[in-house]
Amino acid sequence: MFKILGFSIMSLLEPKYRYNLGYALSGGGAKGFAHLGALKVLEQHELKPDVIVGTSAGSLAGVFYADGFHPDEITELFRKKEFREFAEFTIPIAGFFKSSGLHTFLKNNLRAKTFEELQIPFISVATDWEKAKTVAFSEGKNLIDAVVASCTVPIVFHPVLIDDIAYVDGGLFKNFPVSVIRKDCKYVIGVNVSLMVPPAEKTNIKKIAERTFNLMSNSNTLPDRKLCDILIETAGLEKYTMFDLNNIEKISEIGRITADERMQENDAKRIVSRCLRYKELSEKITPYIKQVKRR
Repeated sequence: MFKILGFSIMSLLEPKYRYNLGYALSGGGAKGFAHLGALKVLEQHELKPDVIVGTSAGSLAGVFYADGFHPDEITELFRKKEFREFAEFTIPIAGFFKSSGLHTFLKNNLRAKTFEELQIPFISVATDWEKAKTVAFSEGKNLIDAVVASCTVPIVFHPVLIDDIAYVDGGLFKNFPVSVIRKDCKYVIGVNVSLMVPPAEKTNIKKIAERTFNLMSNSNTLPDRKLCDILIETAGLEKYTMFDLNNIEKISEIGRITADERMQENDAKRIVSRCLRYKELSEKITPYIKQVKRR
């Protein structure tokens, strides 16, 4: 089988991988706005993922991006928002807050109402509270519930019920969900915004919960960091808290700067070049592939 731009036609007709390029976005609360800066840089390199997987804040950023929003448009949606707009205080039995505000926010702003309506295949990672296992949602009408569940930090929020099963934040076991898509993707670009932060000088129940969750989620990112073809880690976010909605632009800018520096490295340039060649070849022979499949 002949080759074009270094790729064989057969490799596209019978691909080894389901996707060529995947993005994995970590959890990290408000630090997740750094994902938006990183996504802007990846767009500047003309990259578009074939699949996106996200945990918690990464799920929130990922679902809007998969729905066709530009990173600047996502930033604008959250501008001048406050924590209380996404959380409803309740009697603290299973959590101090209900996540009804976040559910309403997603319902009012997402164009897609199901996973299948998104422009890019998307996976939201949550934790089955009773069975203590990671669950990856990728299809059906529970899109909004799946994203809310992925963002539901235990103690702070009530668990989210999906088909009578309680789910909480995916960061408990899989804060950086690279392994969820690794076998399906030839290349994976991972953005990890949840690095270890020092304990707060002043403590309260919310800060203790945040610190506890940060320790747990960081410990389970180590295996997934090694699975990335390009790993972008946003150092410099230590002073921003999990629920900080007052510094969106600053956090996003740190993500942009970090991603820009990483993408200048030679190994990243090689992968970008390969992805762009693959995209060019795919566009050229798509009509040919459709013709062959119709026979």
